[in-house]
Amino acid sequence: MSKEITYKDLKIVFEDNHLLVVVKPVDIPCQADESGDPDMLTLLKQYRIDHEGKPGDAYVGLVHRLDRPTGGVMVFAKTSKAASRLSEAIKNGEVDKKYFAILEGTPRYKADKLTCYLKKFPDTNMVKVVPALSEGAKYAELDYKVLATKDNFSLVSVNLVTGRGHQIRVQMQNMGNPIVGDKRYGTGKYPNAPLCLWATELRFAHPVSGKELVFRVYPPDEPAWNLFDYTPFLSVTIKNSY
Repeated sequence: MSKEITYKDLKIVFEDNHLLVVVKPVDIPCQADESGDPDMLTLLKQYRIDHEGKPGDAYVGLVHRLDRPTGGVMVFAKTSKAASRLSEAIKNGEVDKKYFAILEGTPRYKADKLTCYLKKFPDTNMVKVVPALSEGAKYAELDYKVLATKDNFSLVSVNLVTGRGHQIRVQMQNMGNPIVGDKRYGTGKYPNAPLCLWATELRFAHPVSGKELVFRVYPPDEPAWNLFDYTPFLSVTIKNSY
């Protein structure tokens, strides 16, 4: 990490008494880990302490995660009630999470549903596609749609149906079109590129008011993201129909 990040470097998209919707930068962990690097939970707690004049600690609930190299929109809870209700909504499939990814090559199908079983191997922190009856296997499902192609790259939207660790990265690799810049599951063709996976849209009911909320954020303006114009795809809700 080139510079020490603080909460002032975070873009807060929405805030009320119950929620914080924030853009997670690339290469920031969601919570503290063995690296000791600044993490989203700690940064947002400090933000609340400073901005609300809270003595001691402040509550911030982590209700979903993004891989460290993945950036994009996340929602955090400011109360335990909001955290509980959001967690339940995620468990029940009532939170829509959509991503942009740039893939190597062009998928065989312009749009498709991918299903498989995944298993995490903690010793290597790798996730692999395994037979359905394997011990520890978890069902994984997503829909993707190719939005544009350029220079042997494909921009796809991904609707994540299940939220397994490393799921999009592994399923795209398994399809034969790994994500550009994926140091763990990619081909190594683009070693200097960041992981081109971005959480671009969140849609859910407010945990207290019940009002539907939709948040969309652009990927960063940097290679290889700047190969594509996202304006047509973010002006309306992204739908993956096939």
